[in-house]
Amino acid sequence: MQTNFIYILFTYFFVILGSTAIYAQEIDTITKVNIPAQREVVFPLSDSLNSKPLSVIDSVKTDTIKPKKESFLTANVVATAKDYMRYDRKNGQAYLYNEAKIVYGDLIIEAGLIILDKQKNEIYAFGIEDSTGTYTQSPIFTQGENIVKPDSIRFNFTTEKALIHNSRTEQGGFNVKGETTKRENDSVYYMKNVKFTTSKDIDNPEYYFYARKIKLVPEKKIVTGLVNMYIADVPTPLGLPFGYFPLTDERASGFIIPSFGDNRNRGYFLQNGGYYFNMSDYVDLAVLGDYYTNGSYGVRIESNYALRYRFNGNVSFRYEKLLNSERGFPDFSESSIYNLRWNHSQDQKASPSSRFQASVNLGSSRYYQETINQTNTGNFLNNNLSSSVSYSKTFDWEPQVNLSIAATHNQNTNTQEINMTLPTVQASMSRIFPFEPKNGTKKGIIQNINFQYSLRGENRVNTTDSLFFKPQMFRDLQSGIQHTVPVSTNFKLFNYFSVSAGTSLQENWVFKTIDRSYNSNLQEVVTDTVNGFDSFRTYNFNSSIGTTVYGLFKFKEEGKIQAIRHVVRPSLSYSINPAFDEFYDTYLVPETSGLPEEIVEYSRFEGGIFGAPGNRYSSNIGFSVTNDFEAKIRSKDTTVTEPIKRKLLSNLSLSSSYDLAADSLNFQPVTVRGVLPIIENKLDINFNGALDPYALNSNNQRIDTWNINNGGSLFRLTRANVSFGYNISNKDFERGEKDTDKVENETFRNGGRPDDLFGKSTDLDGRLYEEEEEEEVVENDTEHYRYSIPWKIRFAYTATYNNLRREDEISSHSLMFSGDVELSPRWTVGASSGYDFKNPGFTFTQLRFQRDLESWRLSFNWTPFGDRESWYFFIGIKASILSDIKYDKNRERDRSL
Repeated sequence: MQTNFIYILFTYFFVILGSTAIYAQEIDTITKVNIPAQREVVFPLSDSLNSKPLSVIDSVKTDTIKPKKESFLTANVVATAKDYMRYDRKNGQAYLYNEAKIVYGDLIIEAGLIILDKQKNEIYAFGIEDSTGTYTQSPIFTQGENIVKPDSIRFNFTTEKALIHNSRTEQGGFNVKGETTKRENDSVYYMKNVKFTTSKDIDNPEYYFYARKIKLVPEKKIVTGLVNMYIADVPTPLGLPFGYFPLTDERASGFIIPSFGDNRNRGYFLQNGGYYFNMSDYVDLAVLGDYYTNGSYGVRIESNYALRYRFNGNVSFRYEKLLNSERGFPDFSESSIYNLRWNHSQDQKASPSSRFQASVNLGSSRYYQETINQTNTGNFLNNNLSSSVSYSKTFDWEPQVNLSIAATHNQNTNTQEINMTLPTVQASMSRIFPFEPKNGTKKGIIQNINFQYSLRGENRVNTTDSLFFKPQMFRDLQSGIQHTVPVSTNFKLFNYFSVSAGTSLQENWVFKTIDRSYNSNLQEVVTDTVNGFDSFRTYNFNSSIGTTVYGLFKFKEEGKIQAIRHVVRPSLSYSINPAFDEFYDTYLVPETSGLPEEIVEYSRFEGGIFGAPGNRYSSNIGFSVTNDFEAKIRSKDTTVTEPIKRKLLSNLSLSSSYDLAADSLNFQPVTVRGVLPIIENKLDINFNGALDPYALNSNNQRIDTWNINNGGSLFRLTRANVSFGYNISNKDFERGEKDTDKVENETFRNGGRPDDLFGKSTDLDGRLYEEEEEEEVVENDTEHYRYSIPWKIRFAYTATYNNLRREDEISSHSLMFSGDVELSPRWTVGASSGYDFKNPGFTFTQLRFQRDLESWRLSFNWTPFGDRESWYFFIGIKASILSDIKYDKNRERDRSL
């Protein structure tokens, strides 16, 4: 801001007011327009249109001050007012009235009344009273990105200082209101009797900090003297002798305040406290820790990274040393658990021909079962952890070559069994048609003959938690390379049947085999591992024929159902798998303990990475038929002329096979599966089952006798399963709106379900629900809120029947459900639970309560019973700048009970 601004502004007024005639009039939005002067009157002024013309005074002749050069105007000055602009020569003051505005450079002053005093080099801005006596058009002082809204302004252009009364401004997420503000310069303000808060309503905040004196540096900091916290205008004992509040919209490094609670096994604790490092615009780091008074502790390291148009991801490592009870007590125990999670995603624009991605979730199998950190709620129900890190690249050669390198991990948290590939390399060549024509489409058997080549190299290991990444794990590593060349062709038969035929050649290289023999001294079979290169080759033949049949059943046009369409897709297949006896050896088990002598056949490739080749010749004929039923229904809307299509039954399929080479039990059980649509795009019931035509003997073993000839039915139901998931909300009953809700929470990112049927985790800010951008609550809407209460419910049902060996039992039968209800615009309650009908009882149950306190968030998470019985309470300020001002406490039950 220039110190000579007042002179520029008065020069501007001098130019536009100097005239040979003076007339009183109103002008609207005038810039650089000659304005007739009028006699000085006491403000407020009456309508200037009723004033009489004054005698003409040539101000140029009487003016003793030489006008400044035109180059003095370093910037355009724009002054506007809705009612009038007037200059008082006697007192050296200029008046702008009603929606007055002055713009010079980056300085903008808006007010109902603006007065410029040339003698004092000052400007005054006030509001004005409307016809009802209400104070309106309060001043607005804007310089750059800083906006101040006071009751009045007094600004000196020489010193560039200002005195502002009842100012209101927003800085770095804070709304600041000061009784008196003194502006020293562009970057420093001193304020007296100040309220600052993150509440949207600065005049009636839910809470605020009150300071007698503060120093405000816009977009940088607020430094205060004695400061107290007020809630609903009631002072609290929370206060500091001085305070420092950083003001920035960017992320900044800082401490993370922990939550506290108590555990009967580990004592009192602090959780999720630590430090956040804002390392750069591309990566950050958070180091968090937990500590329990019995000596247990936990460490969490989390980092997010992103490079626009290239990649993004996050990595998290969690380690906990848990001590139960106290050292020296008989129930004392200790354990170490850890978990590593890494997600990486590459932008498709980064490299169209190559891609790298990772999804890793591995660690101790008991991690989610033993940890009591609140952020892991719900994950203890995960029975499987899986990981995948892969790189793929396409080489645009002729033929095209695809290469991929991947490492995978699968871990059963119940059995603690781990399967890994370290890594798997795959390369494949695109199909080659050696007899395709140079022009036109391929026709017939010969022209459609094609072949491929693919290579798969793999290192695979099967281990347990106790041997994970230990020398024994690498000694058990299995390695191999597999070469595959499929040859196939396809053609049309009689224009209605699609026929395909092919063969597949495989060569398998392994680097570890076995040698098995019977040890007479130990009287047991001994298996030795033989290291070295070995290989075997296999081949097979397959063919299939299929078609599609359409059927249409029409009804009366005036009926609701106009037609039913039936689509049938039958197919018949034939395959041959030779016996590769040359890769099998035998060993002799002598007669012992009354058992007869036995010759046992085995393959040296058993237990290898690709298994052993088959030694049983098979010649299978397979069949399957798939059905789809669809109805055309007349629409209830009379303006719609076309009927509506609705699915009645989808993918109803029956499949089985018959082995021509088998000496008994040639038929395989008939597999039935399908989807029954109940509510379009909302509820589909999936079912599947197996029907066995053979009977069982007294030992519950299959025999080569038809079940119907054994006194039973045509087929014996050996297995059946039915399952469905259903989401419903209030939006489903509102016209034109559909519930498209999809929940993704911390449980899903840790490998659980994408919905909240396992419960919801609580983050460090106490969020129980995935919150969207907040919307203003309109008072008129709350009056009729009870007529449209938002709610949503999710169901997941499954039931499995087993009768393979006459068990005749329901092996699993459960219903899981969760729901959220907004009782009012600011009250939300939710629950996740389930019921096990097989073993009667409720599954993991979680009750959730959340209250929106405008600037604050209150939440309560309660698991009322079960092994995970606990509760968690949180109340804190929403704004991230004051997220450390919170109270949270949780407690877990005594697991020893």
